[in-house]
Formats: sequence, C-alpha cells, structure tokens
Amino acid sequence: MIDAKFYTADGFTDTLPGICAFKKEAEGKLRELFRLYGYRQIETPGIEYLDIYSRPGFVPEQNLYKMTDQKGRLLALRYDGTIPAARYAAGIKDFDQASLPLRLCYVENMFRFADSGGGKQNEFTQAGVELMGADGADADAEVIALAIKSALTAGIKDLQISVGQVRLFDGIARQLGLDEANKELIRDAISSRDTVTIEKTCDKLGLDTDGKNLLLMLPDAQGTYDIIDAFRSKVTDKEANEALDNLKDILDALDEQGFLKYVSVDSGLLGGSVDYYTGVIFKGYTYEVGFPIISGGRYDNTVAVFGRQMGCVGFSLSLTLTITALLRQGVSMEETPCDAIIGFAAGCRGKAYEEAQKLRDQGQSAILDTTAKSKTELEAYASAQGIKKVIYVDGGAN
Repeated sequence: MIDAKFYTADGFTDTLPGICAFKKEAEGKLRELFRLYGYRQIETPGIEYLDIYSRPGFVPEQNLYKMTDQKGRLLALRYDGTIPAARYAAGIKDFDQASLPLRLCYVENMFRFADSGGGKQNEFTQAGVELMGADGADADAEVIALAIKSALTAGIKDLQISVGQVRLFDGIARQLGLDEANKELIRDAISSRDTVTIEKTCDKLGLDTDGKNLLLMLPDAQGTYDIIDAFRSKVTDKEANEALDNLKDILDALDEQGFLKYVSVDSGLLGGSVDYYTGVIFKGYTYEVGFPIISGGRYDNTVAVFGRQMGCVGFSLSLTLTITALLRQGVSMEETPCDAIIGFAAGCRGKAYEEAQKLRDQGQSAILDTTAKSKTELEAYASAQGIKKVIYVDGGAN
C-alpha cells in the first residue's frame, strides 16, 4: 500500500513553479486575446447538477466525476465549458433577440474520467469561446480563426487544424438510403478509419460501386478546395451540398485572414464521445502529443435543451496539453530567479525594508532575508538560487 501523503491521485499532478509561471502568463495572454475579439469572460461553477451533462447526446456518464450534496442530489465536477455556458445563456433574464449574438469566453479547470497518459490528465485547464446566436460560415470562421490565434498565442508554432462537417455524412447517408442502424455502423467505421468495415457493410447492403466509393472517400479524403470539388461531383443530396458550401465559405474566410495554411478539410471528422455537434467540427494538432489540443464545432441544438433556441459555435484549447507539447518540443519553462536578495546586520532592518521596496517599486523582484544570514552565507544562497544581485545592509557601504 502506498503512502498517499506523498502522491497525487491518478490523473492529477502538481504544476511546478516554472511551468506554473508560464501557464499563468499564457492564461493572461489568452484572456486579453478573447477581449480584443469582443468576448466577455464568465466563470461557471466547478460543480453542476449531474443532469445538465448526462442528457442524451451530451456526455457519457461514466466520464463524469460524480458526488451528492447534503440532500442526496447527484452532482458532477465541471466536464467542459460549453454545456455550462449553454445553461447560462438559456437562463438569461430579460432576454432580447437584439442582444444576440453573445460572445462568451472562459479559462477554467475541467475534470474528466478518461484514459490518461501521453500528456492527458483528469484535471486540466481549458481556454475557450462560445459564439451564441450566430449562424453561418462567417461565425464558424471567426471561431476557427480565434482557435488558431489562441494556439499561436500560447506558443505553438507547428499547428494543423482539421475541419469536417457532420451534415456532409448525414446527407450522403440519406442519398444512399442507409437505415439508422447501418448509418451509425458506418459512421463509427469512418471515425476510426476502418475501411474494411465500410466495404463489408456496403457489400451486405448491396450498394453499387459508386455508393461504396463515395463512402470510402470519407475516411481518407484530406485537402482543401480539391476535396470539396471531389465530393461535389458525386453528391446529389441537398443537405450534403449545403455542408460543402459551408466548408468552402469557411475556407474562403480563413484564406482572407491568412490562416488557410493551418487548415485542411477532413471528411472523416464526424464527432466523438460528445455528440452535440450539428455542423462544422474541427480539431487542432501539434507534434509530440497524441491528442488534439483544440476541439470545437457548431452545436445549434444544445441551448434548446435548456429551453432557448439559438445557433452556436465554439472551441476549447487544452492549455495543459499545449504546455506538454511545448515542453516535449524543447521550449524552456525554467523558473525565473528572483532579481535580488537583501540581508541586513543587527539594527539595520528598517533600511533593508527600504532597499527591498525601492527595487519592487522599480518592477524588480526582491527577497528580504528572514533567516539572519551573514553576507557570506547570503552570497552562497544567492549563487545556489541563481540570484544575481546581493545587497547586504550593515550601516556602511553595501
């Protein structure tokens, strides 16, 4: 049996001083970025009623940290930023359509039971935005562009954003006459890039070669405008063509902002364990971590679950995974040493206080020795801690 007082729980970890300083600075930069785009910061409770997450199509209940209050009501730790924001938006009093769209942002810790490892933790910090009450490609592109800017602001240089459209597959499934059971079977196979299952299911259903080849395009096709054109020549369903129009318009808007170089269309990107996405969906990747650092998309029906209909699109950046990637990419996050340390001889404490405050007023960090070190001991301590300036107040020259 382990001595628990020396360990953190599985999936949780301490953040060391240098990394913590880098993280807090990045959080501040992201808050300022969101402010510059017109997003207002909110903080939602760390604990919510379980019911807001466990509704069908939201979050698998086994992924939630659960507890009860003193009345026995089921609660859950905050799983993500989107669903609490949807609850908040639906509950705004004196709601007026003229106040739309809402631009909300957050930087908060999330808690999830999940497979940890590879940089993933069960507690992690997410920064994200929610654009609520805005439909169309311009809104989608604004959020994707802000996701890209967020990763760059946090220090990521090698970034790839994969963009999909869940309505494309829905339209193709309807075009080919797939029933619900086989549609879900093929959806799962596309998401896992399992072409064998797709082929076997197509053969079982008796689909013709054109239909099979169309479905087999979905897990493999990646590019930009060329992918949209390739599907356009084969798709007849109205909704699927509207999804292609949406993707093209998003690419156009991102190109005008200079962000197209980070983006590729991935027709196999259809969602995951959180299934509330209704249109565009995107994920952001960098090297040295095996998970996306960015996740986002359009979720037009989520706020309606809480009683108010509005089209919404948003994203979240895992700052925890971003920092893991940066460390593995060789970015230094060593703790910055204090600028100066000040010691003093007997009877000189007041003068030492003045010297320390003078440095702090100039924006320099200063430690006032509280352990009565001699000047020699103070210099040895400063050398060990990387502190370059040593001041010793003894009534004479320093």
